[in-house]
Order: sequence, then C-alpha cells, then structure tokens
Amino acid sequence: MVWGIIASFIIIGYRYQFAVISNYIFWIVFVNFTTMQRDFDGGFDSFMTGAGFFLLFMPGDRAFSIDSLRYKLSTPFTHYNTYPKPTVSSLAYYLPVLICLGFLYFDSAVHKLFAEHWRNGLGSWLPSTQPYYVSAIDMSFLLNNELLQKTIGYTVLVFQFTFLFFFSNRRLRCVYLFVGLGLHLGITLSLNIYPFGMGMLIFYTLLVPFSWWRAVGKFLSAKQPSLTVFFDRQCPLCNRTVLTLNHFDIFNCIDFKNAQDHALHYPAMTAITPETLMLDLYALDSTNRIYSGVDTYIQIFLKMRYLYPVGLILSMPGIHTLAVNKYRSIADSRTRIPCTSECLVSPKLQDNTFYHQIFECFATRKPKAFSRKLAKIFIALLVLQSNSTIHYGLIYRLDIAAKKSPISAPIAEASNALIMVSLTFLGITPHALYLHDHFAGYDRILAITYTDQNGTERWLPFVNEQGRLLAPNWGRVHSMWANIAVTPTINNTRLQKFIMKVTAFWGQKIGLNLDNTVFHIKLKKINAPAYWVHDQLHQNFSAPWTTIGTVKWTDKLISFDLPDNINSL
Repeated sequence: MVWGIIASFIIIGYRYQFAVISNYIFWIVFVNFTTMQRDFDGGFDSFMTGAGFFLLFMPGDRAFSIDSLRYKLSTPFTHYNTYPKPTVSSLAYYLPVLICLGFLYFDSAVHKLFAEHWRNGLGSWLPSTQPYYVSAIDMSFLLNNELLQKTIGYTVLVFQFTFLFFFSNRRLRCVYLFVGLGLHLGITLSLNIYPFGMGMLIFYTLLVPFSWWRAVGKFLSAKQPSLTVFFDRQCPLCNRTVLTLNHFDIFNCIDFKNAQDHALHYPAMTAITPETLMLDLYALDSTNRIYSGVDTYIQIFLKMRYLYPVGLILSMPGIHTLAVNKYRSIADSRTRIPCTSECLVSPKLQDNTFYHQIFECFATRKPKAFSRKLAKIFIALLVLQSNSTIHYGLIYRLDIAAKKSPISAPIAEASNALIMVSLTFLGITPHALYLHDHFAGYDRILAITYTDQNGTERWLPFVNEQGRLLAPNWGRVHSMWANIAVTPTINNTRLQKFIMKVTAFWGQKIGLNLDNTVFHIKLKKINAPAYWVHDQLHQNFSAPWTTIGTVKWTDKLISFDLPDNINSL
C-alpha cells in the first residue's frame, strides 16, 4: 500500500526525488527479500529495477508536476509568463533507451543464436503455440502462415542485434520505433505476459522523434485563447489561483491578465468600475460576454476542454448555489498586499533533483568534466552488461566453465560476484527468454479440476480444458505456474508448493469447502517443435487429459497423491 502511494507521487510529480528514491528501494527490497522473485518473477522485475535506477536521474518533475506548481506558488506575485519554460537534455531520452533497451536486446540476441527454433526463424511462433503462454486471442490465422512467421522471427533477430547501434540515427529512428512498437504490442496481445510487453512498450515514448512531440503540441494547443481572465495583482490568493489554473491549462486556452494594467484596454470591461473589478475574478470570452465569480470558474473549466465535466457539475442547480456562497465567504475575507517591483523579478529555478544537480548544474559549469564522468559511468555499465552476456551467453552455453583450470575458476567466481551486484542494483540479468533450454522437453502441462457436491468434475478457474491459463492468472501467477512449477524437469517439491497455493486460493474464491473437496491433477501431452508445424496451437489445445493424482485438504493441512516421478509419464 505504501508502495502504491509512492507510485502515485511519481505519477503526479509530488516530492518527485523522494518518491523515485523510495520506489527504487522498494524494487530492490521486494525483489530480493520476498517471494516475489523466487516464486513469481518472469523477467519483469529485473527490467523495472533498471528502469527505477534511471528514474533517479530523470526530469519527471518538469512539465505538469505538482512540484513545479508548488515552486510557482512559493512566489505568488510572479506572473506565470516569467517562469522559465521547462526544458530537458536530450540525454534524458537517449540514455535510458540505449541501456535499458539496447543492452537488453543485444544480450537477448546473443542467447537466441543458441536456440534452434530461433535459428529456424520460429522464435515468435513457438511460444505462441504453447497453451500456457497464449492470450485469449486466437492468433492461429497468423501462426499458420510459415513465411510470415519466419519473416517475423528473423526480423526480430536483426532488430535486436542492430538496435543498440542505430536507434539514435535520425533516418532509422522511425524504423526502430515502429518495429519495436509492433514487436511489443504483439507480445502484449498474443501472449499472457502483458506486464513485460507493456513495460517495454512504454519505453518507446522516449524514441518518438522530438519534432513529432512539437507537432502534436502545436496541433492540440489553442491557436488563440478563448477566454481572458482578469485578476487582482495585489491579492496573494488571486495570484495563487491564477498560477494554479494556468498550470493545469495544458492546451493554452486561457489568458490571464492583471486587472490593474490590462482591463481598461478591453472596451467591454470599461463598464465595470475599478473598485468593483477588484472584488471578483472577471472573465471575457470571444463574444465579449462578461463573467464574474463562480461563473468565471465555470467558464475556465469549460474552456480547458478536459475539465469540461467539472464545469458542468459546478453549474448545476444547488451545487452552483453552494459554490457561490463558499466563493463569497472567501473572496470577501481575502487580504491585498501592495506589490513592489521586487515582486515581479523572474524567479531562479530552485531544483534539488539529481537530474538538475548532475545534468544541468554540473554539466553547465564543467562540460568537459561532465563528459568524462558520463563516459566512465557508461563504460562501467557496459562492463557489467558485457560480464553478464559473456558469462551466460557464451561461457555457459559453450560449456567453457566445465573445463576447470587454475585461471578460469577465480575468474568465474569474480564474474558471479559481479553479476550478483549488477542484478541486485541495476537489474542486469540474462535475457534468455523462451529459448530451447526452456522448451526442450516441455512436452507435458498440468491442470487442476475438482469434484463438486453433485459428483460432477469441474475445472478450477485457473487452467482450462485447452490448457490455457485464464485471466486473471496472467503475469506473475502465470510465471509461477508455467515457469517454476511446470518445467521440462518437474520438481515435486516445487510443484506441490504451488498446487497448495492455487487450490487454497481458488477453492476459497469460488466458495468450496476445502475439507469436502477432492482436487484432481490432470496431465496433457503437448509438442514444442523447433520446426514449423501447421496448426500446432490447436493440436496442443485438443490433446487429451489424463488424471495422474489427487489433492485433499483436511483441517488446513494438504495431502498429495501424486506419482514420484512425473517426468517419466
């Protein structure tokens, strides 16, 4: 719950630096000191640990954050136009993509070279034919096109090998953007590991060309303000209100002007005396219609577009009356302070974030020293990633480590120690996902049924008759069952642990009396070929089930009647 609150702080940009530090600590603590990684990890945790590390140095508090608004409110007499326009270094877009995506892709591509089905161009096809891994969307019309599947498979290999080197090229940036979006959108839609697919997909917002963002902003922003609001420059409350409203006016639909200097320039406003003008917040629309008080706020919300519903609610009978009474009690009791020329001095940016201290202050004062330090940090991260890639992607797979020697043994130990550090704090881990060492021998899957009070055998809402894991058992729970409990070599101790979890949770969830319910463990033979087979998905769906054992709860204790060696079945 605390982590959820911290995440909401990051989303709205409230106490941003504190929030991202806390978030990073939470990832490290929960991943390494709870069952999250041991029982439920599917690669997503490591990726998010790395993302959490980069968030420490990213300028997430610049544009629409609450921190930015809090800073503006600290100098309420300063006109909103005098605040510096938020800008960030382009490194904030390139570095996370380079390291979090580029390093990951290259490491994954090295591992893929040792997988036969990837060398055959079937890397995306094989997982999509396995019942445990597919989503509820039937993609068989695509899977049954061999040429298409091999084109996708080889495209992924080329994409991952080259991304690191060419994604920043202006001419190729759009190519990598759309191929990457298609790749991870396909993972999100076709497989049930959607957290990983969506987490990777979100990173591609950083790959969108800068000119596109500017074009979108220009298209969405109002060509000219549709409402002019006049406020009392000598009223701290009015100034804070204007700063707040302007902060959330993301489409630039409202123009705020102080009444003392600008009201008389508008003919429609001359009918209002200066004394009366200071009593309320006045507004003038494009048809020269004048609004005041609560009606001004209603028009502001309506003109802001995305707050249109708030304006409608505020204008409803009853609510409008209450709002008017509350407004008058506040407006009539406010104080006014004469503002000297010192109030109007442009403020200096007070920013204590790591991004500001490193990328702006240090880089501006000592650009050469900053470049050298940044290069050293990048080389250090490259060494850590290379250590993991070489250790697991080459030495392990080429079985060099088995040939023990006085030189290789200490090097292997040092490499392992380095991997532990880089995995724990940076999320650098082998990305050997869904390779031959995962699917080789993955020729059986398990499901759970139960006998109801009428003696009818029913499927637990976990794995269905086809062998698909049903929602909401996707993401982490899918990883628990399909990657840890049921593997090419099934470990009975691990399997029994997770059968206990599944039957206890879903038994209670659907209202079963556990002491009076017998659960049946079902086994189905499937195929995971390294070569293309027509309609392999439905062949695996239609394979028959056999009952291999039972599970029974008695007084909150579980007993198993399962074969000693399920792997031999």
